[in-house]
Amino acid sequence: MQWLDYNTDNCSVQRTMSIIGEKWTMIVLREVFNGVRRFEQMRRHTGISEPILAARLRTLVDAGVLDTVPYQEAGRRARHEYRLTDKGRELYPILIALLQWGDRHCADPEGPALTVHHHDCGQPVAAVVQCEAGHRIGPRDADVRPGPGAHRAD
Repeated sequence: MQWLDYNTDNCSVQRTMSIIGEKWTMIVLREVFNGVRRFEQMRRHTGISEPILAARLRTLVDAGVLDTVPYQEAGRRARHEYRLTDKGRELYPILIALLQWGDRHCADPEGPALTVHHHDCGQPVAAVVQCEAGHRIGPRDADVRPGPGAHRAD
């Protein structure tokens, strides 16, 4: 297959990036995966401005990555927490892969700021690319083929 022979207008990577590709969106997802679900907690912990945080949360809710769940503290108005949907939880390997890459290439000389471990056995968590037969692979081990939605370029 010649990559340049195919149109990329319906590329899944491109469509995914339109939802999660903005820097602050990944930071919001990091927070939600780590149990931070309330707007004000996210804003304080990340330093994201209110308008940007509101826009990122709205995008993730509209895309079905997050759901809103109402809550109300005594004497206060009702608000919403943000919870991952099944679709949102499927982004976990992406976040782990970004963390792994950052730990290798961007961490402080002392090491990474945090680590992720399996709570049952205590071993580090890793994102791994493998074929369905279980073979670990890198980019030179994979072939790209047109899928059912592929369209030839004009």
